[in-house]
Amino acid sequence: MVAAGQAALAAGHTRYTAARGLPALREAIAGFYGQRYGLSVDPERILITPGGSGALLLASSLLVDPGKHWLLADPGYPCNRHFLRLVEGGAQLVPVGPDVNYQLTADLVDRYWDKDTVGALVASPANPTGTVLGRDDLANLSRATRERHGHLVVDEIYHGLTYGMDAPSVLEVDDSAFVLNSFSKYFGMTGWRLGWLVAPPGAVADLEKLAQNLYISAPSMAQHAALACFQPETLAIFEERRAEFARRRDYLLPALRELGFRIAVEPQGAFYLYADISAFGGDAFAFCRHFLETEHLAFTPGLDFGRHLAGHHVRFAYTQSLPRLEEAVQRIARGLRSWQG
Repeated sequence: MVAAGQAALAAGHTRYTAARGLPALREAIAGFYGQRYGLSVDPERILITPGGSGALLLASSLLVDPGKHWLLADPGYPCNRHFLRLVEGGAQLVPVGPDVNYQLTADLVDRYWDKDTVGALVASPANPTGTVLGRDDLANLSRATRERHGHLVVDEIYHGLTYGMDAPSVLEVDDSAFVLNSFSKYFGMTGWRLGWLVAPPGAVADLEKLAQNLYISAPSMAQHAALACFQPETLAIFEERRAEFARRRDYLLPALRELGFRIAVEPQGAFYLYADISAFGGDAFAFCRHFLETEHLAFTPGLDFGRHLAGHHVRFAYTQSLPRLEEAVQRIARGLRSWQG
């Protein structure tokens, strides 16, 4: 990817692209859907965006009018609700727990949908819990939203980073859904700021107009670099990284449980563990601050992800190497003694 980006710079490919992105990259992504999911996705439905955030900005700008809202799981990725505020809409946060795998369900859509609801946004795998929606779950959510003439938007940014299984795409069960994706996670291109949106054909023209006015185009050098992501030798590297993340999860999950953290649902994807700290007492924000100041460890209080039981949950990220995680567990054990002492 770096070599492809350097070659693009050397060749002078530094100007704007079309608002929807390089045709070659959209075709490569469409081919990836065929290879990975057995899906036929028309490249004309794909818009290249500045990161997954750009895809979310396009979708929320198109689908959410002022005063309207989407249903979102609580806990969930905080920027989702912030983007909805940006377009003068809102998020109806739906409390979820281990009993529903920390995910929205069709029953919850039925219960929380009101006159101002225009859709539901789900993430699979999810941040902060790492849980995955199955094919039947997605089909039921699709049915529940379509029955109410709403939209289903699915964040598939952590696809590829699943362990012992592959996450199904919502496009396998609902061709009218909006799909958010990114080159940041599975493809490891965080700083390149590149993502994509798959939209129903009837929405593409309006999304293109929004893209032209919001950001003109995604970074051209990053688009050329991303073409290298779909080469067999590059995909092999990504799969090695995926296996390494699985090893980290398989170490950290039992290690934290042994220390007394309650992790009710084993994460199937992403690189997070969402842990209940009730056994240790105190507030999650103070808990995180204690470890930052005394052990120089950073993890995230549940308040970042919503309101539901947020005060006694924290999120761990296993993005560091296994030796560093082993050192971190030793520091956590020591920090727990000083926290409780």
